[in-house]
Amino acid sequence: MEAKKAAAELAITEIQDGMIVGLGTGSTAYWAIQGLGARVQNGLYIQAVATSVASENLAKELGIPLIPFADISEIDVTIDGADEVDPDWHLIKGGGGALLREKIVAFSSKKLIIVVDESKVVTQLGAFPLPVEVVKFGYELTIRKLRALGCEPKVRVADNQPFVTDNGNYIIDCHFGSIPNPAELHQAINGIPGVVENGLFIGLASQVIVGYKDGSVRSL
Repeated sequence: MEAKKAAAELAITEIQDGMIVGLGTGSTAYWAIQGLGARVQNGLYIQAVATSVASENLAKELGIPLIPFADISEIDVTIDGADEVDPDWHLIKGGGGALLREKIVAFSSKKLIIVVDESKVVTQLGAFPLPVEVVKFGYELTIRKLRALGCEPKVRVADNQPFVTDNGNYIIDCHFGSIPNPAELHQAINGIPGVVENGLFIGLASQVIVGYKDGSVRSL
């Protein structure tokens, strides 16, 4: 927890008055939102968009002004976490179930700051199961097509029911073991009808901040 918090605290120093800020989702983004809330209380003026209902609710609690997507053309900085980061800064995201909204926000951000603890930094993606968001209709067929790409797909479950995203879709966690060519796999997965989006974030990260157990923080 301390490593994530320290990394998030460094990330929010990038946020300046007047910015439109993307708020990520998950345990590390939580600390970034908390830190931004404190800065807003101390006079920082920003407007924010959130990548999940949970992050939106937290921002409201902390008094961070939220702005409708219709009112913006781009986002200055988004701060978000990741489940894995490789040496090329390709990411696996979606462990928190918000990958579609996170990717929409990341794609429209001038700068995407990824904040992780040291356990998330890997030499190759794939040990963490790749989340894929799929529509409910015919999802059993979609799973078969995902399996044909070389993974073991499993429907994510919460409270003994299939987990449903904020968008009303299912998440299939695809156990590849290793992903030697993330860009190629990204294209192959998104070419399957029924797939809405997958958790591979290729070439979107602008900065990666890593928190370590000893309390130190490093910007890669």
